[in-house]
Amino acid sequence: MSARPAVGFTGLGAMGAHMARHLAAKGLLVAVANRTHARAEALAAELGVEAIADPVELARRCEVIVTCVTADADVLALCEAYAAAGHAGLVVVDTSTIASTSARRAAQRLRAAGGDFVDAPVSGGVEGAKNGKLSVMAGGDATTLERVRPVLDAFAARVTHMGDVGAGQDTKAVNQVLVAGIAQAVTEGLALGQALGLDPERLLPTLQAGAANSWFLEKRGATMLRDEFAVGFKLSLLHKDLKIVQGLARDAGTDTTVIDRALADYARLMAMGHGDDDISGLIRLKRKR
Repeated sequence: MSARPAVGFTGLGAMGAHMARHLAAKGLLVAVANRTHARAEALAAELGVEAIADPVELARRCEVIVTCVTADADVLALCEAYAAAGHAGLVVVDTSTIASTSARRAAQRLRAAGGDFVDAPVSGGVEGAKNGKLSVMAGGDATTLERVRPVLDAFAARVTHMGDVGAGQDTKAVNQVLVAGIAQAVTEGLALGQALGLDPERLLPTLQAGAANSWFLEKRGATMLRDEFAVGFKLSLLHKDLKIVQGLARDAGTDTTVIDRALADYARLMAMGHGDDDISGLIRLKRKR
């Protein structure tokens, strides 16, 4: 692989488009792809790269493909197509949140075709993607990870090698439990603050100056109190992630209290039509009935 590998990017959603922009800024991006091809064409025109609809053709053009899609089935189908291209040396870097078992299946298929796979889920939200400050939890061969590190460094503040393929997704599972639990606590606390009539302009900086502070409180506290819920990670996606985590935790034999409560709450919000809300929309269920 060259020192400046030719990179393709698949999955141009709220985070993926920003990540692709950072790769373009580093001169690494050569092509983009998306399920809705018009979105790929629009970003390609903005960045001066190609928009490619056929995943086999994308694999033939690139040394590295970064994926940022929604479901396990999407990742597996893409990797099957990339493997069919017969491009020995191709590395797929998957930044999606999927099951670690799916990551290992994808790696097995690509390795059989002479390529490799790094599971590299990210944390940091839309802001982290936009600012190029994501935290990457990587699983895979250490040598392969070093080969693609310039790609990850383009949109990450931190890249940590967690172990073999699947270890990145297992780390993301832990991350999502913490995200869900913190969201429960912050939304419940701020709902109480509203019910008690506390001034948000005094309450929030006071909380942020002490032990109760968190990324979620800093980034979402003010917006949720203003009923602004179109600011970040969709709660329907956290629900999807937590379904994966729930199975993982049950297999590991650990407690699932936080996971189960969050799944129930987000399912209720989705049924109410709020699936596209940021996860801070949880405060809707915490307020005075």
